[in-house]
Amino acid sequence: MKLSQRLAAARGEVVEAAPVEVPVVAVPEPRPATPEPPVVASTQAGSDALRALKERASQSLFERLGPRLSDPDISDEQLYALVRTELQKVVADEQAPLTREERQRLIAEVGDDVLGLGPLQRLLDDPSVTEIMVNGADMVYVEQAGKLTRTGTRFTSEQHLRQVIERIVGKVGRRIDESSPMVDARLADGSRVNAVIPPLAFGGSSLTIRKFAKDPFGVDDLISFGTLSPEMAELLHACVEARLNVIVSGGTGTGKTTLLNVLSSFIPDGERIVTIEDAVELQLQQDHVVRLESRPPNIEGKGAITIRDLVRNSLRMRPDRIVVGECRGGESLDMLQAMNTGHDGSLSTVHANSPRDAIARLETLVLMAGMDLPLRAIREQIASAVDVVVQLTRLRDGTRRVTHVTEVQGMEGQTVTLQDAFLFDYSAGLGPDGRFLGKPVPTGVRPRFTDRFTDLGITLSPRVFGQGAAAPGARR
Repeated sequence: MKLSQRLAAARGEVVEAAPVEVPVVAVPEPRPATPEPPVVASTQAGSDALRALKERASQSLFERLGPRLSDPDISDEQLYALVRTELQKVVADEQAPLTREERQRLIAEVGDDVLGLGPLQRLLDDPSVTEIMVNGADMVYVEQAGKLTRTGTRFTSEQHLRQVIERIVGKVGRRIDESSPMVDARLADGSRVNAVIPPLAFGGSSLTIRKFAKDPFGVDDLISFGTLSPEMAELLHACVEARLNVIVSGGTGTGKTTLLNVLSSFIPDGERIVTIEDAVELQLQQDHVVRLESRPPNIEGKGAITIRDLVRNSLRMRPDRIVVGECRGGESLDMLQAMNTGHDGSLSTVHANSPRDAIARLETLVLMAGMDLPLRAIREQIASAVDVVVQLTRLRDGTRRVTHVTEVQGMEGQTVTLQDAFLFDYSAGLGPDGRFLGKPVPTGVRPRFTDRFTDLGITLSPRVFGQGAAAPGARR
């Protein structure tokens, strides 16, 4: 009402009602029938409902099958078929309105929980995944092509993750609980497993799986990857055939065990091989192989069998070759003594960043045996026992390369003398994709152990050491 109309009304005059003006923006346009927040809530609700259905199906399946799941007389194929049949019945009994894709996904996930490793089974089946790292129930990382990425995989709870860990360690006779909250184990295919649970793992249980290829890599595979050059492979083949003692050194995750597998494939079939490991990982292709595995102490702290105990025992087993998965303690002394007392051609690995560091680390590991030996005596043992050090390095582009093949020549004064036969060529630089263009190249120095090749009738092609290979190189 205008001011003039309000004044007229105050004087008692009749005032005509003015038409009501409707603002253009007064009436909002209707919103969509299904607002966005309810859609998100509905999706979340659907996911929770599917998760609850999965838990009920798993529980019902365990109740139906019971001890048949662990029956040793049932093969894996028969057990899988039985579980799948029973699962279809369980899902049908639920009468849940599931699409075909949801039904297949539910059966696959419940089957993985019962027969496999739950949410991790899909990652284990993916050949592009080389390592799986679980940092808690809802945080799973994987390594692909040398790079780490976080996945959407998750466990339903901490208890679910603990069940998977206990299933892994239980199959290899290990245990994990609050009194022993850390364990090393392996999967059926040899993949390495490490698990740590609370109270040591503060943010929840941690699980690390380093996958091994179902079809072990051969020397041709490593050459195609660029890890080895054909010339280097020919030299290492001759070293193993000539029964030289070889140490493979490198950092964590550089591929030492893979290379050790390849080197062991060069061992002639007519020889008896004894392998000694903390957790069985080596995949030797020969028939005459005795595989020994260390044992941790029981719940009372007794009954432990160490690598050193197994190395000592292996000397009584008439071995032609002793292959130790990794020297990490006092067993290094027993290993060196075995190399010096007729067990030539032994192979082992050690953690080190260079061949020189590998020799220094062996010295330290021998001291861990508790023997009061002078340092010179230890170095003489190493110089006499070890013939070749093969150094592996993981470059920053994610590739694993052999960067040194080094001969242990002997002692000069108080120093173990080393001579490189092959070195990685870093001067080639990087390609457009960020990968190193270099490859291992011969230094042109012919190692002294090639005289042994001549005595045994082992021949090398002239290209192995490059042109002008006869001249000895500088020692270091």
